Amino acid sequence: MRYPVAVHKDPGSDYGVTVPDLPGCFSAGSTLDEALDMAREAIECHIEGLLLDGDSLPEPRTLDEHRGNPDFEGALWAVVDVDLARLDSKAERVNITLPRRVLALVDSYARAHHESRSGFLARAALAELQRQANRST
Repeated sequence: MRYPVAVHKDPGSDYGVTVPDLPGCFSAGSTLDEALDMAREAIECHIEGLLLDGDSLPEPRTLDEHRGNPDFEGALWAVVDVDLARLDSKAERVNITLPRRVLALVDSYARAHHESRSGFLARAALAELQRQANRST
């Protein structure tokens, strides 16, 4: 989904970014590129919070609609594309191939810890992704 963002830059300050379609969603960065990257992260976090609360997602309005808003006078406008599939917690059936030995170990571990095979694999994948993200920062 593409979200219009208003970017402001005061002399001697970082770039500030506001997401008009998501009240309370804002970010900043020392460069324009960083500000837009941080805006993407802020949008994802904001949407994740809305989804966890069971709220519906507001449809983004057009740039032309926002440009006429006096609250954003003088803003530089950009569009941030957010892949909502990354935030979708709906289960999706997939077909994977594993060696029988690995599958037996996974099933044994999952049973011993009162988990399903899918639950264990999802948790293990997320843990590894987090571990890799922590190593790269």
